[in-house]
Amino acid sequence: MPAFTTLRIDQDPQEPRIARLLLNRPERLNAITDEMPGEIRRAVEWAERNPEVHVVIVEGAGKGFCGGYDLAASAESEIDHPCQQERYPWDPMDDYAVMKRNTEDFMSLWRCSKPTIAKVHGAAVAGGSDIALCCDLLVMADDARIGYMPTRVWGCPTTAMWTYRLGPARAKQLMFTGDVIDGARAAEWGLANIVAPAVDLDAEVMKLAARIAGVPRSHLAMHKMIVNQVMLSAGLEQSQMMATVFDGITRHNPEGLWFRRHAQTEGFKSAIEWRDSGRPIPEGDEARALIAEMETPAKAID
Repeated sequence: MPAFTTLRIDQDPQEPRIARLLLNRPERLNAITDEMPGEIRRAVEWAERNPEVHVVIVEGAGKGFCGGYDLAASAESEIDHPCQQERYPWDPMDDYAVMKRNTEDFMSLWRCSKPTIAKVHGAAVAGGSDIALCCDLLVMADDARIGYMPTRVWGCPTTAMWTYRLGPARAKQLMFTGDVIDGARAAEWGLANIVAPAVDLDAEVMKLAARIAGVPRSHLAMHKMIVNQVMLSAGLEQSQMMATVFDGITRHNPEGLWFRRHAQTEGFKSAIEWRDSGRPIPEGDEARALIAEMETPAKAID
């Protein structure tokens, strides 16, 4: 089996036709590091090459599926990273190159010829929802949560999967509000294929995976290719390109820079609480004034 630092993948000991890809950073709610997207791709490639494997289950260790990108340290510091540049002017193509690579890594789950099933307990939020929605099927605990809160400020889902999975009206509702929905609502809206009590989640996922695993690999690959082609014809790749560009803009425009400066001066937890509370987000000239105010002490010290 391949060795990774942020996840592991194994064939199920009882059913070798099922591979289980476990996001394995439970101490950080399986938050996404710089290494994790590439490791997801390499794990999927391993499953793709394994002739025994017919279906892949993607799940998270510990309390939840994935809490999104591991941003606390970078948001509070003044490190210069391609996706959060302190240098001026911002280089959007550096940003795009990194985030596009992450998007393509997540999309390896979608492109894999073998069906992929996201098994979601706890939370699949922000970047974690990108991973879940790149899987072909979604099975959730009834009390699990999924959503993309950074649409309120400092983020845009780069995989653009919400519209293709939910339709425009409900996708707009979640993108405009940054709200999360639970498993029961996800099933009602057609986002989740199956919802179950948390204690029954693993059994339900395995039941579905075992049913799929009995189908010849060639048939599964052809059926998946047909459905994926419909999404491609509807403009999925173009949507992802625009979303990835917009994600960089949201982190570097006045509103995004205000969020970053607030995190640096008051802490990331404070910035998140403001974002998710429903309070109006400072924008335009108001954001610029607050940025100047927050930057003044640092300049005075220098």
